[in-house]
Amino acid sequence: MSLADELQQLEDLRQRGVLSEAEFAQAKARLLAGQAVAPGVVVANGLRRSADDRWIAGVCGGLARLIGAESWLWRLAFALLFLFAGTGGLLYLLLWIFVPQAPLPGTRSHLTP
Repeated sequence: MSLADELQQLEDLRQRGVLSEAEFAQAKARLLAGQAVAPGVVVANGLRRSADDRWIAGVCGGLARLIGAESWLWRLAFALLFLFAGTGGLLYLLLWIFVPQAPLPGTRSHLTP
């Protein structure tokens, strides 16, 4: 994505009210200065529910792809957490709701340049 495209996206976010004037100015200054985004932000923004490695909603497959572990390990972790007052089920449900679906293989996302 070019600098002009990124600046246009920032402007669109500001016009829609997603970014305040201060946030817009800070993000624009960071872009123009060439500062890289923090690695944790990139990792968090890269989390998507898997479209092909899924049993229920693709949460475990998406976590496996992001971290580089096998998806069965994530499924086991959620199952074990479920034994602790349903914590695994609640966490899985929240991730299902708030983590976006990855595009199907072979389709183009609106986020890719």
